[in-house]
Amino acid sequence: MEAVLLTWVGKRDLEAITCTDQGPVLSTLKAFQFSRVVLLSSYSSSELRKYKSWLVERLRDSAPSIESHHEPLNSPIDFTSIYQVADRHLQRLHSDQSNLSILLSPGTPAMQAVWILLGKTKYPVTFYQSSREQGVEQVEIPFNIAAEYIPSAVSVNDQHLANLINDQALVHAAFDDIITQDPNMLRLKKQAQILAEREVPVLIQGETGTGKELFARAIHNVSRRANQPFIALNCGAIPPELIDTTLFGHKKGAFTGAASDRAGVFQQAHGGTLFLDEFGELTTAAQVRLLRAIQEGLVTPVGSQKEESVDVRIITATHRNLIEDIANGGFREDLFYRVAVGVLTLPPLRSREGDLLHLSETLLAGLAKQDKALEDKKLSVDAKNLILLHLWPGNIRELRSTILRASLWSSDELISGEEMQQAFFHRPQKQDGLLDRDVSQGVDIQDIISELVGHYVPRALLASQGNKSDAAKLLGLKNYQTLNNWIEKHRVKIDN
Repeated sequence: MEAVLLTWVGKRDLEAITCTDQGPVLSTLKAFQFSRVVLLSSYSSSELRKYKSWLVERLRDSAPSIESHHEPLNSPIDFTSIYQVADRHLQRLHSDQSNLSILLSPGTPAMQAVWILLGKTKYPVTFYQSSREQGVEQVEIPFNIAAEYIPSAVSVNDQHLANLINDQALVHAAFDDIITQDPNMLRLKKQAQILAEREVPVLIQGETGTGKELFARAIHNVSRRANQPFIALNCGAIPPELIDTTLFGHKKGAFTGAASDRAGVFQQAHGGTLFLDEFGELTTAAQVRLLRAIQEGLVTPVGSQKEESVDVRIITATHRNLIEDIANGGFREDLFYRVAVGVLTLPPLRSREGDLLHLSETLLAGLAKQDKALEDKKLSVDAKNLILLHLWPGNIRELRSTILRASLWSSDELISGEEMQQAFFHRPQKQDGLLDRDVSQGVDIQDIISELVGHYVPRALLASQGNKSDAAKLLGLKNYQTLNNWIEKHRVKIDN
C-alpha cells in the first residue's frame, strides 16, 4: 500500500522558491518518506507548475511521485468549494486503497478546518503539520466526530427548497416512505407526483437497490388507479419459454401442463398498474410482442385465437443504459420511446447528500419495531464514520441488510465500529487501467505519460540489449539523445 501525502500549496511554499525558507511542503517531504504526493493549489496554473518543478529539483533522487491539481476556488475561505475539492480528492485516493496523510499547515484556516472535518469522519488519515518553531511533526486530533455534508438540512431555507422542487405544492403522503433530505431526491419525488397524476407511461432508471419499485408503488398510489391492482413483474427472472404465458396468459390445453386457463400479468393488472422491473432484460422477440400489447391494449393468450382488451398503466424500470443497448442493437428503439414518456433517473445512495446517516438511523428504528431484541440499538461514532466511508454499490438494499447484520452482531446497545466493519461485504478493488481513469475526479496527464514511459523504455532497452540507438528506434524516437531526454525527464529507473 503506497503512502500518499495530500496537501494544499500555500503562500509560504510559493515564496520558498526565491528565499531560504523551505516552506511546509518541502520541509515535510524531507522529514518523512512518502511514495506519492498530491498537490492542490488555488493559485495560477503557471505558479503551480513552477513550484512543482522547483520541488522536484530540490528533492532530486529522493523525489516521490508528485501530481498537481489546479483547483480554482470561489475564495480561499469559501467552505463549500474547499469541501468539494478536498472530498473529491480524498474519495479518489481512498478508493485506490492508499495509506493517506494530510499536511495541515499550508492554506487558510478554512482549508485546515475542512481537512480535520473530513479526516476525522469520512476518511481515515494521518495528520502532519510544519512550522518554523516546531519543525515537522505528526499530529493527534484528540476527538472523534461523525458528520455528513448536508446542505439540504442545514442551509436550504423553505423558499429555496420550494424553488428547487419547482412548486409550492406538498408532495403526496404516498411518497412518505421515500426518505430523503437530498435536494435531487426531493425534486424527483415532486416530479413523480406530477407523473402520477397523468396517464403517461413512466420509465424509472437507476442502479440496483436505489428504490425503483418504491417509486413505482408511490406513483400508483397517487394515481386515479390507486384502488385497482398493482402488479409487479421482474422481467429478468422469466425463462424465455415462459415469457408469452407470463405476460399474456394461456388457455387450458395450450401446452403440456396447462391444466386450466391462466391470466397473464396484463389481465391481472387490468384497470390498474403493471410494473415491469428489469425491463431491459427482455429478449428482442418478447419486445416485439410487448410493444403491440402496450400500443393497442390487446393481448392474445397462448393457445387462443381471440384477442383480449386490457387497460393498464405501464411503469418500467431498468438498471441498464437502454440508449446504449439501442445503439448496440440489443433493444428496440420504438419500444423505448413508447415507454420513456415520463422518465425518472434515481441517483445512487453515494450521491445523495445528507441521506446516509439519516437513512441508517431510520432503518435501525424500523428494525427495532419489527424485532424487540433490536430495541434501543444506536450507532457509535466509529460506526457512523464507516457508513459514510463505504461506497454502497448495493445502495439502500445493501444499507438495510448491513445495518441488520451489525445490529445482530452487536452485544451492546451501541453498535461499535468493529461490529459495523464485520457487517460489510468486502469486494475486491478494480484497478483502473491507463485508459480508464475517471477524468471527472481529476488526472495528471504528465504522471500518466511518465507511467507509460517508465513501462516501455526498460523493455525496449532489454530487447535491444542495452543499445540506446536501437531502443530509440523500437520506441519510434529519432535518436538515442531523445531517448536520454525522456529517461531524464520522466525519471525512468534503468536496471544495470
